[in-house]
Amino acid sequence: MIEIVNATVARRLEEVAALLEEQAANPFRVQAYRRAAEVIRGERRPVTEIIAKEGAVGLRKLPGIGEGLSRSVRDLVKTGRLPMLERLRGAADPVALLSSVTGVGRVTADRLHHDLGINTLEELETAAHDGRLSVVLGLGPKRIAGIMDSLEARLGRLRKGTPSAMESHEEPPVSEVLDIDREYRERAARGDLRRIVPRRMNPAKEAWLPVLHTERGARHYTALFSNTPRAHELGKTRDWVVLYYDADGSERQCTVITSERGSLRGKRIVRGREEECVRYYAAPS
Repeated sequence: MIEIVNATVARRLEEVAALLEEQAANPFRVQAYRRAAEVIRGERRPVTEIIAKEGAVGLRKLPGIGEGLSRSVRDLVKTGRLPMLERLRGAADPVALLSSVTGVGRVTADRLHHDLGINTLEELETAAHDGRLSVVLGLGPKRIAGIMDSLEARLGRLRKGTPSAMESHEEPPVSEVLDIDREYRERAARGDLRRIVPRRMNPAKEAWLPVLHTERGARHYTALFSNTPRAHELGKTRDWVVLYYDADGSERQCTVITSERGSLRGKRIVRGREEECVRYYAAPS
């Protein structure tokens, strides 16, 4: 566990709030991060001690710290990184995140990201359970077991008694995801979205990447064009849209692309949910 003091955690949360505000996110969400920073800065016990003794549950006992915020603070304390902040800064690096897992080196992380489209620890956990790590990457059972053990520790899972996020998580409907994609691309084309300066794949330091914060019901979404090496290689940086969303205290993501094959050719689809997209487009308007 990284030795990190409450004031440092508070400063990171305040930076998230400032970037969210600058990028026109929901004011209530901005205020939630500022309130959490204030509470943690004023807490007499070190957050490291709270997490060591009680985990994220202990953080949720603090006023104003809900599921999502407790998870963010826990991740920051355990890894020294806050993925949401990195994304808002334009510095997200999924390969670096994946390679930080015990048993996953840089080469394997690169294959996970490019061959399987995995960007988060939760997606890696799902791939470990559904067999893709052995079938696609050829990893052995001992190595996969080690990766799963590492993920359980990183994500706060219990091997028995607590369902994993992949078991309990309910994905948003395809219609909702595609509507966010439509809103993002239309507003990006009009030029009315805040543009950030990606720190990766951007040698000219150009502010080219539009970012959208929006909501659908209880879900908060952040949408950005993909800035991965693969997207640049294939010329898809203005086509592939990555959507991050939170619900039930966890953060997930999905990617929307323009299909290049089959009955969905030319249509916007959610990668990995093609069958649902077929039904969506076949349904009466």
